[in-house]
Amino acid sequence: MAQLLVIEDEAVLGKNIARFFERQGHSVSLAHDGETGLQLAEQLSPDAVIVDFHLPGVNGLDVIRELRRSDPQVRIVMITGYGNINLAVEAMKAGSMDLLTKPLSLAALNEVIQRALKERSEKAVLQYLKARDNRHASIEALIGGSPPMESLRQLVRNVAESEPSDGSPVSPVLIQGETGTGKELAARACHLAGPRHDGPFIEVNCAALPSHLMEDELFGHEKGAFTDARARKIGLIEAADGGTLFLDEIGELELSLQAKLLRVLENLKVRPIGAVSDRRVNVRVVAATNRDLGQEAAEKRFRSDLLYRLSVFQIRIPPLRERGDDVVELAEHFLTQLASRYGRTALLLHQNAKAALVGYSWPGNVRELRNVLERIVLIQRNPFVTAADLGLPAHQEPNDLPDGQSTFAIAGTETGGVSLGAIERHHLSKALETHHWNVSLAARALGVTRDTLRYRMAKHGLYRAAEQGATGA
Repeated sequence: MAQLLVIEDEAVLGKNIARFFERQGHSVSLAHDGETGLQLAEQLSPDAVIVDFHLPGVNGLDVIRELRRSDPQVRIVMITGYGNINLAVEAMKAGSMDLLTKPLSLAALNEVIQRALKERSEKAVLQYLKARDNRHASIEALIGGSPPMESLRQLVRNVAESEPSDGSPVSPVLIQGETGTGKELAARACHLAGPRHDGPFIEVNCAALPSHLMEDELFGHEKGAFTDARARKIGLIEAADGGTLFLDEIGELELSLQAKLLRVLENLKVRPIGAVSDRRVNVRVVAATNRDLGQEAAEKRFRSDLLYRLSVFQIRIPPLRERGDDVVELAEHFLTQLASRYGRTALLLHQNAKAALVGYSWPGNVRELRNVLERIVLIQRNPFVTAADLGLPAHQEPNDLPDGQSTFAIAGTETGGVSLGAIERHHLSKALETHHWNVSLAARALGVTRDTLRYRMAKHGLYRAAEQGATGA
């Protein structure tokens, strides 16, 4: 039920209104003048306010303006015994959603209040969802302390701060990366980190619709532009005005639409289907793809001029296999997040699970990691996640390389195809021997963290002779 405030100088009418809504279960407060009403509004933060126009002291229009200044979300209804068009216009400008005249119909007032409460509730839900999405899509959501991720976060900040001060067209952004690396997350971070964060963020999957429908989605149409165009439709480019338009899978866009998109990027004007004039928009276009657009342009499947325009800012999302220990940090984050989502106890990663996570190549990147962990959270009852629980593909590697054989020789075709894992094991072993099995010094020489080296040692079964003997005992 809602908190209502009635500001009405006629005592009998005010009590009748209050009693009527209290019978419906609402909490109602009553004030007989504007100043008292404003004080109560500050204390109660009402969901809806019913304000009389003629009040002692401060008049109803001034009360409405002050209510809206204090709480832009509050819903206000004005009532008056002297209704006219001019007053109605002034009331709407001040912030009233409706104007009812006396003698007052409580049924009509109830209908307006129910509509007001519904609007407020829907707006509150939208704000919550937007805040939740923003919380999980800011720069801080780009999790990982590896050098590639540090560089990515700094580049996103640079992009977000690149808004022109003279109002000229803002530069587009091209995000490239393998499937599942988090290109949408980076696009949202670009939006939220800059001055457009309060504007709309509209996502379009360019592979989702055929070209004739995609053109209508992007550019909109005028009434009567074609047979089924019974009303004007605003396109997504125009809807993103003041914010960001995210074009996912831009490589799938038809060549004819690429030409029209290039025109939008050049002059920030959009012309709906059937329109005779352009409409100016202020929108930043962020495009993403897992394709090599340079190769696509060379093969005439993508416009080279559009590629040049999109490439003002280029962001590459590193694949998970290049991010070292980040995979463990991401896994722990997902385990906590998913446990909360499904109402389960948070799971902990066993040391051998950490080694398995770091050692796996993750062809599906972060999306694959999250899916693996979601399955575990749903079925796991043991508080620890082991390497066996992960169910990652097993692979066999030679125990060691032939004595005296160099990495360069092993990599050649004359060796008969020694695996990359064997090369890595040999390289780690040599670094450890060179530094007398001092893990810290060896890690520094290899350019990795101590934990990463320990994971790799566990993966390849590398132990000092004394430790190996103790383990075997």
